[in-house]
Amino acid sequence: MVEAMLFGAAALLSAVITGVIRRQALARGMLDVPNARSSHSVPTPRGGGLGIVLVTVAGLALLAWCGRLDLPLLLALTGGGLAVAAIGFIDDRRSVPATVRLLVHVAAALWAVWWLGGLPPIRFGSDVYVFGLGGSVLAVMGIVWSLNLFNFMDGIDGIAGGEAVFMCLAAVLVAALAGSGTPNNPAALVLAGATAGFLFWNWPPARVFMGDVGSGFLGFALAVLALAAARTDPVALLVWSILGAFFIADSGVTLVRRMLRRARLHEAHRSHAYQHLAQRWQSHRRVTIAVLLGNLLWLLPCAVFGALHPGLAGYSALAAFVPAILIVIALGAGRES
Repeated sequence: MVEAMLFGAAALLSAVITGVIRRQALARGMLDVPNARSSHSVPTPRGGGLGIVLVTVAGLALLAWCGRLDLPLLLALTGGGLAVAAIGFIDDRRSVPATVRLLVHVAAALWAVWWLGGLPPIRFGSDVYVFGLGGSVLAVMGIVWSLNLFNFMDGIDGIAGGEAVFMCLAAVLVAALAGSGTPNNPAALVLAGATAGFLFWNWPPARVFMGDVGSGFLGFALAVLALAAARTDPVALLVWSILGAFFIADSGVTLVRRMLRRARLHEAHRSHAYQHLAQRWQSHRRVTIAVLLGNLLWLLPCAVFGALHPGLAGYSALAAFVPAILIVIALGAGRES
């Protein structure tokens, strides 16, 4: 009951704040004007993801004040998350050099990993591995990859927000079914609620776009929550990865193919699998719903099985990722339109 109220309050407040941000963007002419590489055809206000950031940070602070969130996780999420959101907010208004963005992203990831105490032990099969300093480096790289991944995948209406809501709620559900009692569940519910409120405005056809301020913050927060969950459950990081398998597969295959043909990786493009599918179906809504249904009907059961049978979690990951990779390859991930 308390969890439902937490989610609902965050969603309502986010919907209201996002509506205000949208009106301000319209009044000031802050519009995303379509170009040759855009997936939309109508000028649309951008920067609505700021509502997600404001509500999430306020909610996390309230949770910490009530004793429902420990200080290291609060500082990891808000300190690094606000830095990522700030550079994204600036980039939404005027272009920021890729090197500067990367430096901020790495600094934010280092901050978060330091507060979380590095990469927790990870279980593979019957063995639990401790990675030490090398694990911390991997954790930083993973966070930076995740926040850029969500930026890459925020290319059609509703898909990035829908994915974030799914991953948070599914992770809470999986933890409950497995009885792991993950202490960061309230934080995940706040993030899910804040994103759901934004989705009221971003669901196809979108009336406001998330922008880098929101996509970077979401990718950062989800990665930090996954790392935090692994502090008490050695298969949690694998479970969170399973829940995001489609996004990881699409962005990963696309990146590899673009690297192989020496494309400029920082330039905007429309070569992800979900973008090809949106062009083929001529519908953002159908693609977003298809992704969410695939998450619910395939990835969620894989994650539940892995959490309930930790020794077999690696096989659950294979069951999730192999089909996801084959599907995005078949849809043309990384191939130019």
